[in-house]
Amino acid sequence: MSGRMLIVAALYRFTPFPDPAALRAPLLAACEAAGVRGSLLLAREGINGTIAGPREGIDAVLAHVRALPGCAGIEAKESTTRAMPFGRMKVRLKREIVTMGVAGVDPTRAVGRLVEPAHWNALITAEDVAVIDTRNAYEVAIGSFRGAVDPGTASFRDFPSWWRANATRFGNRRVAMFCTGGIRCEKSTSFLLREGVAEVFHLKGGILKYLEEIPEAESLWQGGCFVFDERVSVGHGLTATGHGLCRACRRPFAAADRAHRDFEEGVSCPSCRHEFTNADRARFRERQRQVALSETRGTPHFGPEAGHRPRKAKSLSNRSGPTRDQS
Repeated sequence: MSGRMLIVAALYRFTPFPDPAALRAPLLAACEAAGVRGSLLLAREGINGTIAGPREGIDAVLAHVRALPGCAGIEAKESTTRAMPFGRMKVRLKREIVTMGVAGVDPTRAVGRLVEPAHWNALITAEDVAVIDTRNAYEVAIGSFRGAVDPGTASFRDFPSWWRANATRFGNRRVAMFCTGGIRCEKSTSFLLREGVAEVFHLKGGILKYLEEIPEAESLWQGGCFVFDERVSVGHGLTATGHGLCRACRRPFAAADRAHRDFEEGVSCPSCRHEFTNADRARFRERQRQVALSETRGTPHFGPEAGHRPRKAKSLSNRSGPTRDQS
């Protein structure tokens, strides 16, 4: 696929799938036949994920997805890249397509009011509006909207307890929420409505749509937007920002962090140097050696720890890196 401009398509839809397991094999076969790679999640509540491939391959997979129950109108948020950002194609079965862990939250029944990117700046600068970033701390660390509240969560599961502990901070103010592509806001706004918040809004298409449509000169976004593929982070125009991904803790790091004394390629970054044991780091160095050998041979290295799977530090810390809270 090298040399061709590839399409990266992020998609999700909340819709009832009575038997998601029956959908898995045909969907995986359609993706593989189309030469598409990435990760898609199926659950009883719908579908979520990101795929990449040639234009005709993406179109073929989207046609398959739109034929699934309730998915006819699904929209994919697209960007382009010259390097394939995924090593393989995965279709997984999950309890939730984005994990909040609160029973009864159903975005198909109640959800916040969608706000187009063109109207977002006016909303979040209003004095009676509280703006909340629903993403995780490692994502917020590299970029967010000016003045947004950072819940400091390690995973989306932590958001409900954070809200219940902090709800009184916001009084009777209107609440505007945002996330990468929109899916977490579907659940978080549905949750806040159940918690009794009168007016809840969320950014249509998420940060990605805002960065695609709003000129940088008019933008209230600062920094990069973390994405769940090898681009790591994108900025205005959905171009890569140059962030890297630590293969030990799975957190993003800035290009300048490579000069930090605690940075070691494939082994540690300034955020996690003291979170792993010497045995862990020895294992990471061996993995990095295999990666370097693969690069020398011109073959891809996609071992069991090559992707964006979450990793917890052993012995020294319970902090964790990115989960699959896509979009």
